[in-house]
Amino acid sequence: MHSLQDMALGASPFVGFDGLRVNTPGQLGTHIAVGSCSTLPGGFCVRAVATPVKPPTTLPPKRSKVEIIKQNSDFLRFPLKQELQTEAPNLNEESVQLIKFHGSYQQDNRELRGPGKKAYQFMLRTKNPSGIVPNRLYLVMDELADKYGIGTLRLTTRQTFQLHGVLKVDLKTVMSSIIRNLGSTLGACGDVNRNVLAPAAPYKTKEYMNAQELASKLASLLAPQAGAYYDIWVDGEKVTQDEPEDVTIARNDNSHGTNFENSPEPIYGVQFLPRKFKIAVTVPGDNSVDVLTNDIGIVVISDEQGEVEGYNLYVGGGMGRTHRNEATFPRLADQLGYVSKDDILYVVKAIVATQRDYGRRDDRRMSRMKYVVEEWGIEKFRTVVEQYFGKKIESFKEIVPFEFQSYLGWHKQGDGLLFYGLHVENGRIKGEAKKALREVIEEYNLNVRITPNQNMILCDIRPSWRPKIAKRLAAVGMVSPRFVDPLNVTAMACPALPLCPLAIAEAERGAPDILKSIRKLFDKVGLNSTESLVVRITGCPNGCARPYMAELGLVGDGPNSYQIWLGGAPNQTRLAESFMERVKLDKLESVLEPLLYMWRTERREDESFGDFSFRQGFGALKSYIENYTGPRKSPRKVGIHLESHVHDILSKAAESQGINPTKLATKVFTEFLGHEES
Repeated sequence: MHSLQDMALGASPFVGFDGLRVNTPGQLGTHIAVGSCSTLPGGFCVRAVATPVKPPTTLPPKRSKVEIIKQNSDFLRFPLKQELQTEAPNLNEESVQLIKFHGSYQQDNRELRGPGKKAYQFMLRTKNPSGIVPNRLYLVMDELADKYGIGTLRLTTRQTFQLHGVLKVDLKTVMSSIIRNLGSTLGACGDVNRNVLAPAAPYKTKEYMNAQELASKLASLLAPQAGAYYDIWVDGEKVTQDEPEDVTIARNDNSHGTNFENSPEPIYGVQFLPRKFKIAVTVPGDNSVDVLTNDIGIVVISDEQGEVEGYNLYVGGGMGRTHRNEATFPRLADQLGYVSKDDILYVVKAIVATQRDYGRRDDRRMSRMKYVVEEWGIEKFRTVVEQYFGKKIESFKEIVPFEFQSYLGWHKQGDGLLFYGLHVENGRIKGEAKKALREVIEEYNLNVRITPNQNMILCDIRPSWRPKIAKRLAAVGMVSPRFVDPLNVTAMACPALPLCPLAIAEAERGAPDILKSIRKLFDKVGLNSTESLVVRITGCPNGCARPYMAELGLVGDGPNSYQIWLGGAPNQTRLAESFMERVKLDKLESVLEPLLYMWRTERREDESFGDFSFRQGFGALKSYIENYTGPRKSPRKVGIHLESHVHDILSKAAESQGINPTKLATKVFTEFLGHEES
């Protein structure tokens, strides 16, 4: 890899490379450029070019500032590498954008700011396909959290760790420690494919293992290739595992114009993607991954022996939106179709290339692939993908309905060992629970998995270890799921305040009290303590905790203020809709109480809150709230003891009159007492 300085000295590493055209002053490029030309050190002009036979025709000529930063970065190196060596506690604007691709966000702790001074720190996010965390990596992350972070580990909704509170001066130490201990943060953030989800359960069945294997292959296929990550954090040492041969072949294949020839980034080029990109893989019936919320959702289709036959594909899902901008919206993925088992890497690459070349680059709020699918419709989108794929995509295969799976509690892996799914409140591992988890994981040499619901699975447990492990963890509050409130089991919240710069309301810190108040309302309106609904809370509209899929979504829209979203399905297959805006936290109960009471009194048998809200419609729900006067008290039930012979007489008399004994007794006592009173 040549640097910009090498180019300035006359090196020519990009001969024949259509994805980056380097022209000396006065020369004209031989390709049509996307956007304006930017001049680099040495007077060189760099232009990004799309190579497919059918070039994009809908891209606006204007590009956002981030697009220019990416183009001028020497494949994510410049000026980040130089900025990391300065004594300033923060990075400049360009480097703030570039470090995202390396797996980190610059943050400012609002509660630690001094007069006129920001409290800069960094959040690191790992990349763990299927949420798989080797024993060694977990122990290293635990140590780094204590030594360089704020003493906590956070499990994310995309099956990764977040490490908060790292100072700039410690970034390289932390990053290199993760890399050298079987971990990575490459592509955990930025305009590339993010962590690939798959069911976290370590079942030793072919379909689950195939799903997890595919997640790993896709993560490798779409990882940045130009080497800046290793240049910056481990001084050029490429500490990676060998990738499967079929991944390498698929990445290098350019039969249908998906690649930039001779580029250090054959799929991404100098521009990378217009915005973040998300993929989830699952098996029929298992929606632990919120599959419809992803840019690409993949369902493994297996035969009766569990061998892969092919894959169903969904495209165009995404959660992010902007308050009071109707052009932005959450969206569920559409059915794209089915491909055979040998084609999956190629069709995914074709979909990514379609988004790369047709996704908007002028407005980052509108740059996700869901807007391309929404604008074109699924038929046109499929046609364009097929041009990059080189084949027709077959019809979608019928599959069983999805169900949400939490994988909490004890389960058999299928190899004689057990796994234990632990509920972690809001995904935050801290205090005594963090210490106990480390001791258990270290003592028993356990591997770990992170679920998309911010929980943790301890793997490979011998049955004889079960009592000791359960007792040790219960002692620090990590009890069996049967002792966890059902509301908490399915609830999720994003970190929000004080670290996230986008947060305008509490989420993680406010969630415990909000859930407790909802449980009190359950009691007040007469709902059973075992009943529940899916609650998700975010501090802004970006949707990191996927609130738009919840039965009850709370989306921060101001200080202590939330939008209320209703109507999502409990199995995360229907989108919620905005019900009310600017509901202050202290007024939340006045909205939720009548809704919960209406649900209890007017629902159909076994009807979930989300299904009930969707069926009733928002007009009926709002009308009920306006006319609500409180729970109606049930008639007081009392009883008296009758001698058996008297009860027999009463029963026979009631039967002769065609009424039940209770009604006859009530009539007799009323008449008798009324006569006595007169």
